[in-house]
Amino acid sequence: MNPFSSGTRLRDMIRAIRACKTAAEERAVVRKECASIRASISENDQDYMHRNLAKLMFIHMLGYPTHFGQMECLKLIASPGFPEKRIGYLGLMLLLDERQEVLMLVTNSIKQDLNHTNQYIVGLALCALGNICSAEMARDLAPEVERLLQFRDPNIRKKQAALCTIRIIKKVPDLAENFINAAAALLKEKHHGVLITGAQLCTDMCKVSTEAHEHFRKKCLDGVVKLLRDLANSPYAPEYDISGITDPLLHIRLLRLLYVLGQGDADASDTMNDVLAQVATKTETNKNAGNAILYECVATIMNIEDNGGLRVLAVNILGRFLSSRDNNIRYVALNMLMKAISLDSQAVQRHRATILECVKDPDASIRKRALELVYLLVNESNAKPLTKELVDYLEVSDPEFKGDLTAKICSIVEKFSPEKLWYIDQMVKVLSEAGNYVKDEVWHALIVVITNAPNLHGYTVRALYKAVQKSSEQETLVRVAVWCIGEYGEMLVGNAGMLDVEDPITVTEAEAVDLVETAIKCHTSDLTTQAICLVALLKLSSRYPSCAKRINDIVLHQKGSLVLELQQRAIEFNSIIGKHGKIRSALVERMPVLDEATYSGRRAGSVPAVVSTSLGTQPKMSNGVAKPTSAPLVDLLDLSSDDVQTPSSSGGDFLHDLLGVDLSPASPVSGTNNKAPKNGTDALLDLLSVGAPTAQSSSSMLDMLSSEQDNKRSEGLLDNFASLSTSSAHSSSAVSSSSMMDLLDGFGTSSSVPVAETSGPSYPSVVAFESGSLKVTFNFSKEPGNPQTTTIEAQFVNKSPDIYSNFVFQAAVPKFLQLHLEPASGSTLPASGKGSITQKLKVSNSQHGKKSLVMRVRINYKAKDKDVLEDGQISNFPHGL
Repeated sequence: MNPFSSGTRLRDMIRAIRACKTAAEERAVVRKECASIRASISENDQDYMHRNLAKLMFIHMLGYPTHFGQMECLKLIASPGFPEKRIGYLGLMLLLDERQEVLMLVTNSIKQDLNHTNQYIVGLALCALGNICSAEMARDLAPEVERLLQFRDPNIRKKQAALCTIRIIKKVPDLAENFINAAAALLKEKHHGVLITGAQLCTDMCKVSTEAHEHFRKKCLDGVVKLLRDLANSPYAPEYDISGITDPLLHIRLLRLLYVLGQGDADASDTMNDVLAQVATKTETNKNAGNAILYECVATIMNIEDNGGLRVLAVNILGRFLSSRDNNIRYVALNMLMKAISLDSQAVQRHRATILECVKDPDASIRKRALELVYLLVNESNAKPLTKELVDYLEVSDPEFKGDLTAKICSIVEKFSPEKLWYIDQMVKVLSEAGNYVKDEVWHALIVVITNAPNLHGYTVRALYKAVQKSSEQETLVRVAVWCIGEYGEMLVGNAGMLDVEDPITVTEAEAVDLVETAIKCHTSDLTTQAICLVALLKLSSRYPSCAKRINDIVLHQKGSLVLELQQRAIEFNSIIGKHGKIRSALVERMPVLDEATYSGRRAGSVPAVVSTSLGTQPKMSNGVAKPTSAPLVDLLDLSSDDVQTPSSSGGDFLHDLLGVDLSPASPVSGTNNKAPKNGTDALLDLLSVGAPTAQSSSSMLDMLSSEQDNKRSEGLLDNFASLSTSSAHSSSAVSSSSMMDLLDGFGTSSSVPVAETSGPSYPSVVAFESGSLKVTFNFSKEPGNPQTTTIEAQFVNKSPDIYSNFVFQAAVPKFLQLHLEPASGSTLPASGKGSITQKLKVSNSQHGKKSLVMRVRINYKAKDKDVLEDGQISNFPHGL
């Protein structure tokens, strides 16, 4: 016999498929077998049709397409014999689903089989209908199913009719009212199989029909309670016994029905209280069958109306579950306790010790669920002991669990802190044990709390210093410690602000600087840590005069950093330390007190970032600085976007001054420690690389700030850290550039020349870029009749004594601008200003009249056989370009 003919038995095909060693061989066998089955179908071979369909079902379970055999299922269902119908209905349930249109063709056959005299054929039809019934079939066949719910044979009622009804009411909830009386009658049967399916049917009907829910509550509740009581008190019955418990499956179905019937009804809940207490106290817990019943009993007690005694009993059962050695039982107990805590928190609190032990469980799922439950248990009265337990466990917890545990501890400490001293102590412990897992907003909040506790500044800086000595690998701890040393370094050395709870320590200025130096040179320190260290060193240079030279050497070392941000800060800070000692003390005063409430509100999203006022009073920023009512300052270095907002010409919402100096040029500072002058703020922002270029006029920043007051132009120049003068809107006088002091000896990002009056047709020249060795001047002209296009002639002058070769100028503009660069006049720039290079640029402004020009430039050249790169931002273009 051909092994792939239609006469091949199913077992032979399975054996051939399992003998395949590769997927390709298996596909070949299946392909040949499918071809044989197709040939048999085309020949209308009735002898082996049922065998072919059995093969197709196996092939379908392997994942191969078998749609060509769907019609054979319908033919077998229409056959008169039971064996053919059995294979046909099995194929129907396996190969088709309710979305298949061909399923409509079988409705009439199923209806005939539902009225068949053979109960086994009736059972086949009910089983198939319960599995693949669609809404249309449910409406057509519902009367036959309703009749079969009253059939004399319990197997028809138990196995098929009730289960098929569940499918029907889920597909068409409107039909539920037709089955109410028949479903209620099932609860009066004695056969346990009928009772189980009847209870399930009533439960599902209550969920889809309010009418059915009320009917069962009034007519069937007493019967269900009696059934459950008899079942709980029934003697040993071998037919239904499982692990010494009589029919636990029926127990569970009846409890779930009571769960639904007692929900939201006090009278119904009172009716079932006694039987629930009986089941909860008499059920054995040695086997899983008993634990399953107790779990459903607890779920029912928690869902019905309030009964304090029962709920305490239910929580105690869950407490016993927590002591089980079975991880599954403990997990479901923790899940249920999380729901119970909202109903009876005091009862759950009694099991707090057991729950804490679950936090230390080897199973990761139990640990995580227990930690969530502990977090819900915390309140003002138990925050301290629970936090202590969690912090102690943090020391020995697994690395993969430290992240979740740390987040929960930080949240508990922040939410339930009774006093700032305890808050700081706990956060120092967490930072010492798992600082690398602490999120940025957490240690930011810690700094806010520290600034608001002036009597704890000395204690905090000493505690952090001692913590870093032991846990220097925790980078977040190092950041907070370095920040505090920079702010309160003199209190660390002088043991100022000592508390009774601490012991005095001896720290010299050199040791404090050693800590910061170690942090900035550590290979694991990231950019944020190194930047904080640089700012701390700048502040310590004023607080520790004896270490100023050493600090300057450390800062100078960062001038060679590969990170531009650190390199720029090092250069600027070196200039402040070495050449501007007179103003250094004002620059590095302590940070003002940060507004703790506002910061917390913004973290939670409950306080808007910008507050508008109608009374003329300016709102406060979180650090106490008066805040302008304009929109936030646009990032001038981001040239990739042209959708720039429109703040007012008075300035933007500048970043907080890390050096503790007032950032608002026109508003007072609400802080006792801030004594910095109010002028020169833009220069300070430039010093920290967080501010905007100097505002020569509102028109010179129109593109990036899109000023709303085009008629107001301030034509004054910024005298760095000396004065900030702004002329009125009607002033036309210019300030001479000779009065401007270069604070950083040429290392600033940009400098400016006086802007001439722009009312005429010509535009003044501007110094677009200037460093210690290079000066770039822009001259502007317009083509007649084309106001959108500006021709710029750039002139490059070398101020150093060295000749620059391989000179290359590059520029980039935002999307609303188009730039064309013509070739430069040369590539060699003479020394000492004895010559220059010129290059023309053409810029087309698609937003002319709305936005002004802005440009990012980069200049490459070679000096003394070394490649040099200089770049900067240009935004001081005259108005009207």
